[in-house]
Amino acid sequence: MDPLTSALPAAFKAVQIDSFGGIGSMQYRNVPLERPAAGQVLLRVAAAGVGPWDAWIRSGNSVLPQPLPLTLGSDIAGTVVTTGEGVSGLSAGDDVFGVTNPRFTGAYAEYALADAGMIARKPSTLSFEEAASVPVIAVTAWQMLFEQARLKKGDRVLVLGGAGNVGAFAVQLARRAGAFVIASASHRDADLVMSLGADQVFDTREQSFDEYRHSVDVVIDLIGGETLDRSFETVKPGGKVVSAVAEPNAERAAAAEVSANFMLVRVNTATLIALSELLETGALKTRVGEVLPLPEARVAHEMLEGRKHAPGKIVLVP
Repeated sequence: MDPLTSALPAAFKAVQIDSFGGIGSMQYRNVPLERPAAGQVLLRVAAAGVGPWDAWIRSGNSVLPQPLPLTLGSDIAGTVVTTGEGVSGLSAGDDVFGVTNPRFTGAYAEYALADAGMIARKPSTLSFEEAASVPVIAVTAWQMLFEQARLKKGDRVLVLGGAGNVGAFAVQLARRAGAFVIASASHRDADLVMSLGADQVFDTREQSFDEYRHSVDVVIDLIGGETLDRSFETVKPGGKVVSAVAEPNAERAAAAEVSANFMLVRVNTATLIALSELLETGALKTRVGEVLPLPEARVAHEMLEGRKHAPGKIVLVP
């Protein structure tokens, strides 16, 4: 018998909710272990990333149906314990990273089921904590730049929110693609964003967009609101605006003669593999902030809602 499966418990610890609500709705408790269905793998979780979408799901603001009770979390890194029918390319003992499922649930746990098409082998040069910090934010940046905006060498790209978790990946990826990168960030974060590859950094709270009027090919929006609206004046006719946080104003887009789209990330193995190759060599870097034990998941969500914490991705460790 496989030693990984022979020692499986009947139940494990997980962070669940029975109803949508505030941080107090999160419960750390025993959950029965389930075997993987066709197309799934069972992972022993080594680390789980924490993102704002976890809070949206917890509070009942997910755009997807979320049957209750549910285990929170989607970003994941761990070791394959066993695979379901039809899974190829992965086997027990493989260290992997990725996302649990299209509903973005199930990762805050000691064990988790994951769709095989949403995970890939973990970069060997990354720790489990580092690997768990990558999937959603890095794939979001990749898909915004290359699948939505069709960024190409020589383009001028404006990244709104260049110091954030997604923004940091967007700056690095755009620079590697040969784009001229302009990023918005506070003065405090300017040096960091420049070190990631930005050619220019400016603070949208203190500076106007006049300097960049009709001069960029692509806007990558990670802020929304008034900043997104004002950014339309920077785009050349025929350019593209892609937002991961808000639906861009269609009238402004039409007046500026640009395309504008809101994007929901779709994590998949192929994109994870492409990112893994860059992470493996150090050509792409991730940033882990706080690392907390799984029972302190409520603290992690307090950090999402404003409690002071180190910059970078929050990670939970079972």
